Amino acid sequence: MSIYDLSVTDAKGNEISLRDYEGKVVLVVNTATGCGFTPQYKDLEEIYEKYHDQGFEIIDVPCNQFAGQTPGTDEEIHEFCTLKYNTKFPQMKKSDVNGETAIPLFKYLKSQKGFEGFGKGPKALAMSAMLKTIDKDYKNNPEIKWNFTKFLVDRNGEVVARFEPTADMKKVGEAVGSLI
Repeated sequence: MSIYDLSVTDAKGNEISLRDYEGKVVLVVNTATGCGFTPQYKDLEEIYEKYHDQGFEIIDVPCNQFAGQTPGTDEEIHEFCTLKYNTKFPQMKKSDVNGETAIPLFKYLKSQKGFEGFGKGPKALAMSAMLKTIDKDYKNNPEIKWNFTKFLVDRNGEVVARFEPTADMKKVGEAVGSLI
């Protein structure tokens, strides 16, 4: 099985085959509109604009599983992102990324790249402290820990990196650039 055997549903309800992304560099991210990490939309759009013409795509999957930080409809989410952050990359249908109701794309991504830590710094420490109260074993499972977890897929469909929400967006951009 590969990522190209899967599909996602866009915000309008259309099924999108990931085979359409074959040969492209793809960043898959679970997003939220009311999160402390929401300003990463600005960084994501900058990376998208820089590399899109060279074969880069973003698959944005809004998710409301983390403290209810994406309460709106798909239409409201899209309006928020385009008006506040001028996003041009497509958004998918709001979906679950963990648990039995997780969409197959995220089940696959987690099977390919597990959790490797939040890194260092104040945000990393805060995330670790918060997660210990939610899931004492969070370090030892591949589940998505919070909004704005990103998976980088190369042109061959291989999941080559996982970035937690605390990752420096400059490093995310550099990783994308290295695959272009």
